[in-house]
Amino acid sequence: MGMYKVQKNRGRGKRVVIENPLLRLLTGVLVFVTGVTLAGMIALKLYLVSLPPIKNLNSLKPNIVTTFCAGDGQVIKTFAAYTYSNVELKEVPEMLIKALIATEDKNFYTHEGYDLFGLARSMVANVLAGHVVQGASTITQQLSRILFLSNEKTFSRKIKELQVAAQIEKTISKDKILEMYLNNVYLGSGAYGVKGAAKIYFNKNLKELTLPEMALIAGLPQAPSVYSPYNNLKLAEKRRNQVLLRMYKMRYIDKETYEKAKKAPIKLSTMPMMYATNKAPYFCDYVMKELQKLGFSEDEIVNGGLKIVTTLDYNAQVKANEAILKNLAAWGLTRDINQAAVFSFCPIDGRILVYAGGKDYTKSQYDRVTQSQRPSGSAFKPFIYTAAIEKGFSPNDMIDDLPVKLGNWTPRNYGNKYRGKIPLYTALMVSSNVCAARLMDEIGVRPVIQLARVMGISTPIPFDYTIALGSHSVKLFEMTRAFGVFANGGYKVEPYAIERVESSRGTVLYEAKKARTSKVLNINTAATMTAIMKTVITNGTGRAANIGKPAAGKTGTTDDSKDAYFIGFTPDVVTGVWVGNDDNSKMGGITGGTVPAQIWRDVMTVATAPYGNSDFEYPEVVLNPFSAKTISVISQSDAKKAWDEEEQTKEDVNNESPIVKPDSIKPSEILQQTLTPLKKKEVPTVDVPQERTDAPKPNFAPIPVTSAPVGQ
Repeated sequence: MGMYKVQKNRGRGKRVVIENPLLRLLTGVLVFVTGVTLAGMIALKLYLVSLPPIKNLNSLKPNIVTTFCAGDGQVIKTFAAYTYSNVELKEVPEMLIKALIATEDKNFYTHEGYDLFGLARSMVANVLAGHVVQGASTITQQLSRILFLSNEKTFSRKIKELQVAAQIEKTISKDKILEMYLNNVYLGSGAYGVKGAAKIYFNKNLKELTLPEMALIAGLPQAPSVYSPYNNLKLAEKRRNQVLLRMYKMRYIDKETYEKAKKAPIKLSTMPMMYATNKAPYFCDYVMKELQKLGFSEDEIVNGGLKIVTTLDYNAQVKANEAILKNLAAWGLTRDINQAAVFSFCPIDGRILVYAGGKDYTKSQYDRVTQSQRPSGSAFKPFIYTAAIEKGFSPNDMIDDLPVKLGNWTPRNYGNKYRGKIPLYTALMVSSNVCAARLMDEIGVRPVIQLARVMGISTPIPFDYTIALGSHSVKLFEMTRAFGVFANGGYKVEPYAIERVESSRGTVLYEAKKARTSKVLNINTAATMTAIMKTVITNGTGRAANIGKPAAGKTGTTDDSKDAYFIGFTPDVVTGVWVGNDDNSKMGGITGGTVPAQIWRDVMTVATAPYGNSDFEYPEVVLNPFSAKTISVISQSDAKKAWDEEEQTKEDVNNESPIVKPDSIKPSEILQQTLTPLKKKEVPTVDVPQERTDAPKPNFAPIPVTSAPVGQ
């Protein structure tokens, strides 16, 4: 049976009759819905036309301000930092006005404040796409939202927006609407209005802007942070060229002008003026990204009058900012390329406490906590020792601190100094490179990579023995997160920055749930590694980090001192510090035990103050006393001789592991024995390398430090 039938209609020709019942029903529903929609639009149109004007609109100023607060309520940022004086429409370049109209509302001068058909069209497109692909807000609607409304994504708010837009159009002229919009629209990087944007991005007055610069500004209202050239220069250029293309299609510019403008390089201000009230700018950028992941749009965040309560420890953050500047300057690291980054969080619940992605946000917005990937040096060694402990090795097992050759790789200790047989814990305490390489050879590369992965390192790790000395690049955020596993009894927790989001009326829109945790290490392993890394601070390479309370950590220095780390923890706070040059050049002898350890000490002194002198609730681990008298520092020639002898007799000791264990004790029994109480008087002591003499001297008398060999 066909779906349609042609019938003769007497006197009126032929007509098509739908025979399929289902199709007939669907057609009827479509006609009905279309009729209801048209009726609704007509009713809405009549309602909007009947609305009265708004009183005193000319003198109205936005007063809803979004604020970011630290955990103690201290305001760390507001979105109304700039207070540029308003500009009159006649002061705004004509091409900037045309660029904004072409981009945001091409029918601005002909509609009544709203575009109902455009709204219907965008709704259909969004429904078909399954997400928002088209917007339908006119410039007048955007102004109504800025001046009067919240940014909640609800149907009722959209109706209110149309209502207010219609009233605005009845109250003031089109030119006045455009003028108010140009003065109040948020354009990213702290800029409210086009005058502020011209200053922030180009350090120019409006009249000095070029056509490409105007087009860049005109492309910002849709997604200010996304298209900000300070955040993504390539995306900003692409958006600018889209604006230029629209101007060309609307015949505001000719083809020659368009082609020339889209090829123009973007020359930003070298000293952008940032938020006067932004006291933790790198952290606030991270919060913005976290808010967007939670579903808040930038428009909602900036103009919604929200109160975002964060996890930040304000006092510790201020100290971190000071410590970075003070300690870098004291060691002569005063150039713009000399940088440091600090990241702290609570290993128990995941609250981010300190976040500094560099030393001066006004000069560089590049975040060295989550964006930068740099070699970790010996800060990576704890993962190797952890894998060994997991396999049953004891921190008291003896290992040869002698040269070793693995394939074509021959690692060396700093200064070519070797100590003979030493305990595993001592090898990590003094950060022996050859011991780390030997241990890697014993347990294998794959287990170390797998362990680093589950502990929180997600950046690529090559299948290579050199990772024993931290040759691969990592993020400070990930390294610090992974060290939190040691502090939290083997549990990994995901750091977070936002505790709560409130609307302008105090309604809680979001509240953080319990942090995600996962068990990745045995508590005995976490206890053993913590005991070993305590000695790094009390007797080893990280003595400059001593804060006078139970703490553990590890230094890290790469070849030619291009990167230096100190990552350490107490039971309540984990902090990672990186120091290096942005151009990856040498720092002249800076090691993890110098500047990074000193910054760490300054920050942790404040960050751990609320928790007192609490110690780890772990079973105490026995580290057999190892007298300094039994250690002899071997010269390079003696080490080579010992190495040659070892190679010659390798066949005779083929069954002997490089790690010397008591024959009568199984690995599992060794680990069990290490978890017996340690008497306080048995704190191990050991000689460590002397301070490097080639390192720059600080301007103040620092706490005596023990510098680390390359890779330490």
